[in-house]
Amino acid sequence: MTESLHLWLIPVFPLAGFLINGLAGRRLSQRAVSAVALAGVVASFLWTLRVFAAARGVTEPHIERYFTWIQSGPLQVDCAFYLDRLTLVMLLVVTGVGAIIHFYAVGYMEQEGGYYRFFAFLNLFMFFMLVLVLASSFLLMFVGWEGVGLSSYLLIGFWFRRRSATDAGNKAFLVNRIGDFGFSLGMFLMFLTFRSLDFKIVFARAGEAAPATITAVALLLFMGAAGKSAQAPLYVWLPDAMEGPTPVSALIHAATMVTAGVYMVARAAPIFSLSPLAMDITAGVGLLTAFFAATVGLLQTDIKKVLAYSTVSQLGFMFLALGAGGFSAGIFHLMTHAFFKALLFLGAGSVIHALAGEQDMRRMGGLFKQIPLTGAAFCIGALAISGVPPLAGFFSKDEILIHAWQRWPALYALGVLTAMLTAFYIFRAVFLTFFGPSRLSAEAERHLHESPAIMAVPLAVLAALSVAGGWGASIFEHWLEPVFAGAARELSISGAGALEAISVAAGLTGIGLAYWIYLARPALSATLASRAGGLYSLVRNSYHLDAIYGAVLVRPIVAISTEFLWKVMDAGLIDGAVNLVGRQSISAGEAFRRMQSGNLRSYAGWVVLGAVLVVAAMGVLVGGM
Repeated sequence: MTESLHLWLIPVFPLAGFLINGLAGRRLSQRAVSAVALAGVVASFLWTLRVFAAARGVTEPHIERYFTWIQSGPLQVDCAFYLDRLTLVMLLVVTGVGAIIHFYAVGYMEQEGGYYRFFAFLNLFMFFMLVLVLASSFLLMFVGWEGVGLSSYLLIGFWFRRRSATDAGNKAFLVNRIGDFGFSLGMFLMFLTFRSLDFKIVFARAGEAAPATITAVALLLFMGAAGKSAQAPLYVWLPDAMEGPTPVSALIHAATMVTAGVYMVARAAPIFSLSPLAMDITAGVGLLTAFFAATVGLLQTDIKKVLAYSTVSQLGFMFLALGAGGFSAGIFHLMTHAFFKALLFLGAGSVIHALAGEQDMRRMGGLFKQIPLTGAAFCIGALAISGVPPLAGFFSKDEILIHAWQRWPALYALGVLTAMLTAFYIFRAVFLTFFGPSRLSAEAERHLHESPAIMAVPLAVLAALSVAGGWGASIFEHWLEPVFAGAARELSISGAGALEAISVAAGLTGIGLAYWIYLARPALSATLASRAGGLYSLVRNSYHLDAIYGAVLVRPIVAISTEFLWKVMDAGLIDGAVNLVGRQSISAGEAFRRMQSGNLRSYAGWVVLGAVLVVAAMGVLVGGM
């Protein structure tokens, strides 16, 4: 394709919304602020549709170069955007789901302070995410990568008067810096090896690198992906990110920030596919994260925390697919997950909105009759994530599990168990929230109401996508073939129907167990918890990993920083040396000041003393000769 598609407009529209609301939003009405924010993201979505219509049949990447950004010796980085079929998928998901969440946020944030600030940050987040997706080089991608991290910090800590919100924002920012350090090292090694950071050049030369080098590059990139996409051990920031407003949770956890790591690994498929070790580590970490997060999600009582651990688990499934060579399957699940997870988060937000901020499922129950639209939408999302056919999650999750079976049957077995746990914890949330006896407080009863149309319509759209978004899975995989040609592993197994039946049975089993424990025999849950004893507490508190990290990493680092680096090195050595020089200068100045007394006899004495010293020095020199 030779004609310009003006790809730069896609991120510029939300950037314009950020600038207008950020600079003038305080003086604008709420309606004007929301109009500006919505116009930016909707225009970006519409231009993406135009680009998709023009480029959907293109098999080779289309690159638009605008100017040279960095030129230093052999390093040249252009400000350029890279478009292929993978980019198109990500653009449609980010702008489409992002626009839906923006509409929902108009109603959800109506009574909140800082309205203009919220939408300015939301548009800024969209701008950086679109730069990340469109970048034609790893360095430009890193700009979007860091920008997304900054924007998420601002959004998670939006209610900055709450200590828990600011702590959560700081935690997200700092934990992501660990992963970003690995990404940075990966780029340094990449440049040393390939003398470029441009996608086309790096991918073309990847086969020439030594196996150890390509493995190191891949693992360093995966370290960055693990931080951004909340994989073990760097997942700990994501559950705390629930302190942000619910539209933020939906945007970060569904279609944008947390999928950035998945997209980066998929984009770097030509590198990862050359390293079997990196592929195995990616699959292993993904599956272990999926299973671990699913077990923690079993016992959470905060409805948003359940969905947070669910996000960690589903991201693990995506990395399992990528590591097993199913790059298209991983991206397909990324897309369907964006639909049903956004639906679940916005459904949870609708519940919280209806109950005047209540998030504890133990204080809910019986809500389906009072808010049936929200209840129906949430149930559709729950069925989709559980892999019940013919909803979207069934097609994408089963494709991942089949790739796992082909790679190693043990991966499939643990994946099926994780799918059963997923169905159990999500329907536990459904039954505790929408069915059974009401456990609402008197205040929540008075406040209870269905969400307004501005919030209900996005739920309906996402529910439709969660139902039909997975149809045509084989067409989707075939369409992405040019992107992953030579990197993906082809499926070549028999009995795929039996494997699908097993995974569906596992999901239905999880739903049945949740029904039995939380509806049919509601007293059974308390009995099981008491019998589990310490194990219940261990899982309920996320295996105490935050406390372990605090004891093993955080407190020692803080102690070293304060007791040694600050008090000994900074205050004692550096400041002490500077202060000593200052004190000596003051003493010397004081001595010289006393010499300037204005007394003629004193001056005469100093002159005589100086003459004696000069004569003595000359005598020493002459004697030495």
